[in-house]
Amino acid sequence: MLERVVICWGVTEMSQPSSSWVPLDKVRRRRRLASPLFRALSPPTPRQGSSMASILSPAPGNVGVLRSIDDKVCVGLRPLAPRTCVDVRRGSKARPFSVVRVSNDQDVSVKSSGLSIEECEAAAVAGNFPDPPPLYKPQGPAGTPVVNPLSLTRRPRRNRKSPQLRAAFQETTLSPSNFVYPLFIHEGEEDVPIGAMPGCFRLGWRHGLIEEVYKARDVGVYSFVLFPKIPDALKSQAGDEAFNDNGLIPRTIRLLKDKYPEIVIYTDVALDPYSSDGHDGIVREDGVIMNDETVYQLCKQAVSQARAGADVVSPSDMMDGRVGAIREALDAEGFHDVSIMSYTAKYASSFYGPFREALDSNPRFGDKKTYQMNPANYREALVEVGADEAEGADILLVKPGLPYLDVIRLLRDNSALPIAAYQASYAGFNEINRSRSLLVAGVLKACGDMEEQVSECRGDEGSAPTVHMVGGVSVSGEYSMIKAGAVLKMIDEEKVMLESLLCLKRAGADIILTYFARQAATVLAGMKGK
Repeated sequence: MLERVVICWGVTEMSQPSSSWVPLDKVRRRRRLASPLFRALSPPTPRQGSSMASILSPAPGNVGVLRSIDDKVCVGLRPLAPRTCVDVRRGSKARPFSVVRVSNDQDVSVKSSGLSIEECEAAAVAGNFPDPPPLYKPQGPAGTPVVNPLSLTRRPRRNRKSPQLRAAFQETTLSPSNFVYPLFIHEGEEDVPIGAMPGCFRLGWRHGLIEEVYKARDVGVYSFVLFPKIPDALKSQAGDEAFNDNGLIPRTIRLLKDKYPEIVIYTDVALDPYSSDGHDGIVREDGVIMNDETVYQLCKQAVSQARAGADVVSPSDMMDGRVGAIREALDAEGFHDVSIMSYTAKYASSFYGPFREALDSNPRFGDKKTYQMNPANYREALVEVGADEAEGADILLVKPGLPYLDVIRLLRDNSALPIAAYQASYAGFNEINRSRSLLVAGVLKACGDMEEQVSECRGDEGSAPTVHMVGGVSVSGEYSMIKAGAVLKMIDEEKVMLESLLCLKRAGADIILTYFARQAATVLAGMKGK
């Protein structure tokens, strides 16, 4: 990649640069220009009373030698035009600027034979070829047996022998565009740690949330799904707060869309954060979850979220018929462009505990097995797929993710719709050090009889260890296991994080709802995940 650098020293006035020029201080932050040669071209610190300006514009060019300015030779530079270089010695009355070209490419010195092209061709025709470098054939270690090569028509290792070949033939790739970042929000201004999810916080909707979205956008994550922690005083058995146009979620959507109009906002459509009973639907006095009455409330909730500016509404309640009813309600209000991501195969999993604590939405009684799917069932997912497709779903989601890779593949093989997977709970990111005691408590709980080994990993006087990791993993059970393994130095947490996401993508997920979104995007960008 060749670059053109415009360097101006001693300039007091200059014309407006073209729109392709950007300030040098910003360009320096670009990793592709962080070379010793570029740093060497930085102008000297100006003395008091002097002025200095620098502008950079990318452009192709060749590398040469610039012989000018004060009779000095600047290696690696060549003037764009003979008259471009002017005298910039101190005291000059002119307003000078010098345009030079710079290259990041390394010089490769090749010994020349001094022959012309015709002479080289004639030598080749005569059979006088130049000597190539000697052929190097690596040898096995001492004691390696001498055997006849196996008669193999196919050797799959041929396509794995170098990083370049492996990259060329890689079937599954991850990018930040595959990630949807789940964020917990609450009415307060301070970020509040979630006890069951070490390092994870309920973000203040006007402050912490804005900062987190800004940081995620900076590494290429532009999709977010919001989950609210509703004050107990606003909860009711019918969950009417769910469709309050001035409620927490609608207010937050409007704020985010005002500050970052380009982001994609997903919302959760369910009553459990708003229900005093903690269930996804209205509870009858005998404990039965009422289906059709709940769907009526969900329609009003989805319309309220769409009115606030939501791009995708996501019914996670698992009520029968809710996708078709929500589609009809959205269309009736003119929200034809609002998508529906249906939680098609949401299992009654034991991995949801920390998530429910984050929302303060644990069921007051019983469980959710009468509406969420049985973890033992596989073919039943096809029934849900058929219903959701017929009712107008735009995206099909499986939750949890990693324990149900077979279900993700089942949906991928039986539907042309985009497939989403949800990694349900995690532990933090760069906030881990702010919650070290919570982290160790979670690890100790996860490790059980390994407590003694965990203690050995602590610092002096039994203090909690400082953990330098990129986050946890998917659902809470998986997170605890991987977090414990990382603390015990059994695994590389960053690699496990990326592998788990890659497995979800390989199984067939087009998008992944993951708390790793920002961390993984940071690592994929080639930066340290912290």
